[in-house]
This record gives sequence, structure tokens and C-alpha cells, in this order.
Amino acid sequence: MTQDADKKHSDSSAERSATIKSYRQQFETYTSIPVQGRDRDDILAELEEMKSLEDGGWKEGHASGCVYHGADDHVEFLNKVYAINSQSNPLHADLWPSVMKCESEIVSMTANMLGAGQSGAEPGTPEEICGVVSSGGTESILLAMKTYRDYARDKKGITKPEMIVPTTAHAAFDKAAQFFGIDIIHVPVGDDFRADVAATEKAITDNTIVIVGSAPPFPHGLVDPIKELSELARARGIGFHTDACLGGFILPWAEKLGYDVPPFDFRLPGVTSMSADTHKFGYAAKGTSVVLYRGHELRHYQYFTMTDWPGGFYCSPSFAGSRPGALSVACWAAMVSIGEQGYLEAARRILETAAKIKKGIAEIPDLYVIGDPLFVIAFGSKEMDIYKVMDAMTERGWSLNGLYKPACVHLCATLRHAEPGVAERFIEDLKASVAYVEDNPSVVGGMAPMYGMANTIPDRGVVADAMKRYMDGLYRLS
Repeated sequence: MTQDADKKHSDSSAERSATIKSYRQQFETYTSIPVQGRDRDDILAELEEMKSLEDGGWKEGHASGCVYHGADDHVEFLNKVYAINSQSNPLHADLWPSVMKCESEIVSMTANMLGAGQSGAEPGTPEEICGVVSSGGTESILLAMKTYRDYARDKKGITKPEMIVPTTAHAAFDKAAQFFGIDIIHVPVGDDFRADVAATEKAITDNTIVIVGSAPPFPHGLVDPIKELSELARARGIGFHTDACLGGFILPWAEKLGYDVPPFDFRLPGVTSMSADTHKFGYAAKGTSVVLYRGHELRHYQYFTMTDWPGGFYCSPSFAGSRPGALSVACWAAMVSIGEQGYLEAARRILETAAKIKKGIAEIPDLYVIGDPLFVIAFGSKEMDIYKVMDAMTERGWSLNGLYKPACVHLCATLRHAEPGVAERFIEDLKASVAYVEDNPSVVGGMAPMYGMANTIPDRGVVADAMKRYMDGLYRLS
């Protein structure tokens, strides 16, 4: 790392540390288990104080994504459901059969929302659309990639597996490649920021086990050409995974509302698996997602079984053994309490809000919107450092996502942004932030130096080291 880059990193690290360690000296720090336990009321009071300090930003709609519902009555309902089921663990299905009732229904409801009824597979048969509940989108993706690896090894004899993903696919695919020894082939996106079908076809080899498309990808919110990609995979006898972690619980409703949503689910015969996050636009509490497969045979390669353990027969459908059953029950409760009409209304509000924000950004002369997204609005500038604009927005209380390739920022619209006045406040603050950067082009500080450095340093190991130091800081006591 150059001396200048090192200084930029140090300055940015200090600012990040001040944020993530904001309770330093404000509350007692425990380095060891206290000899005498604290009074429970005192603990609750401290936690309530922390909560009050943290609620403002996201409750006011100042955060991109993060909290997708957040209404007090909804949160209170989920908390009550969780409290009723706080001791449940689906590892012991005989003790808590209610959890598996909920999980099996979550899978079925999600599958039917994502085209299972038009997939050509009969419910109740080995070919049906099936799946499991996971802890989140990353686990759903990891599970699916592990499944394809094991299936290809057993059925095709592939010992050097490769997976093909667009450069905009979620980082969880790279994590899966690292964890499971899969070579990951990144293919470029086109000028429209959607996966390049021709480049994908060229990347296919005899070792390709799965092709991936996103609906939509996190950075720019533009749905990949899933129909063309999945047809390509099907013609070559390769699995195809639609990552709908972000869009799985809003795109189906957007389509019903008349929005132009390209096909992406099990109605396409080439789609053999999907991931969809219940804890995003499914409005469940954090910690649940669904991974779906076209048929029981494929799902069987996800499962773990142990028949010769001295502890007895052991099996688990996902990575974890013990799992918080309360989260699964709360997820089920969210889905059945909201219902189709509730999801449609939520989608309508979000999409109308996103359209308003998109229009407002496009009308700011120095900014441009990337593509024509539905609810994830990425924007950049050819006139100024967009990361400085992001920093100026941070000073005004907004928490946005900085992106690169190209340098841009995005806002993922949620129900928090659909509250009265939030979209208007965002546009006004964005106009003011652009004006501030125009008037102060040499301003330094914030995250702009870090993002700028990440864009210009060719040695990605240097950037990775900086990120590792950031994670070290998260676990540092002071």
C-alpha cells in the first residue's frame, strides 16, 4: 500500500471506528463474565437506550434496504410470535413439530409464488418444486452451489467444477466458490448492466456445473436475461440458479400490478433452483431465506446424513444443526398475516415511491440513473466524485450503498421510504448534497477516499487487507 493510500485508509478507518464503536465509554464494557449477574431491569433499560439511539435513521427511511417493513405494529407482532417460540429448535422435530409445519408451509408458499404451479411438476411427486428454509440469502446461495457441486461429482464425474456468474452477481457466489473448491468464472455484463448471454455461452466448459442469473442483482437492480440464460443452460444439460434473494418477494407482485417484469422463476423450464429472502420483501424478522429446487433428487444433494456416529443417526437439511425455530415461525406468521393482498399493496407503495425517486434523481443535471430499475436505484455522475455526494448525504443522515464498476451509489427502496415525505426529503437532500460538492470540490474525509482508493488500486489484496482490518475493528472492545 502506498503512503498516500495508507493515510487515506487510516483516516477512513478512524471515521468508521467512531461509528461502529460509538458506545465506547458510554456503557460498561465486559471483558469477562461478571462475577455477579446484573439486574435484569437494568439490562433491559440499557438495551432500550441503545435501541432508541439506533432507531432514528432506519425508522425515518434514511437507510438503503436494511429494514424492509419496520412498522411498529408489524414488529410488535413478530416479537410476540418469537417470544412464544423462543425455545424451539427444529433439530428436534419430535419436540417442536409446529416449527416443521411452519417451515414446510413457508417453502410451499414461496414455491407457488415463484411459479411452481406453472412449472410442469405435479405437487406431491418427486419432481415437485421443493426446498428448505435457511438463515439468509448467503446460506441459500451456499447451499445451492454445494448441491450442484455434489450432484455433478456424483452424476457426471466432474472433479474440477466450475460455475459461471455475471460480475454483478452477489459476493456470496464467490464465497461459495472459496468454501467448496469451485472455480468461479465471472462473465461481463453488457452496456445495459445485465448478464451477457454470448459471453456466458463462451465460458461454458465440460466442467460447468451451474450458470447463475440474478433477479435482480444487488448493485444496479436490473434483472438479468434469465429466460435466455436458463435456456442456454438447459440446452447444455447444466443447472441454472436464479438468485432472487432481493427480488423474490416483490417481483411477483410487481408483475401482478402490471409492471414489466421479465420471466425469472420456475415457469421457465431451464430454472433448476432459486434463492429468495423472506427477511427482505417477505417482511420476516432477520434470519430466514428459502432455497428451492426442481425436484427432490437435486435437494437430496444438499442434505447431510451420518449413519455411523456413536451419537446415533444424525441428519440436517442445511448447514446448521440446532436452529432458532422462533425465526421460522415468525417468518410463517409474517407471510400468512400479510397475505397476497398485503404484499400487493406493499409492492405498489414501494414501486410508486421508487419511480418518484428515480424521476427526481434523473432531473438533477449532474446525475444519471443507471438503466431503468424498479426498486433499486443506482445513480452516478460524469461531472463530480459521486462518493463525495454520498458522504454529503451521510452528513444529512442518509445511509446509502457505495458501488463501483462504475462508480455509483444506490438506494434500495422499501416500505420505510414509502412513508409520507421521505422520497421528497431524499431528493431535496440529494440536490443539496450535489450543490455542496459542486461548491466544495476539494472536500476530503468520509468514505470517499476509501472508495476512490478501491477503484484505483490494481492490487485487490491491498483492499482485502483493509477490509480484514475493518472486521478486526468490529470485534475490538475499544
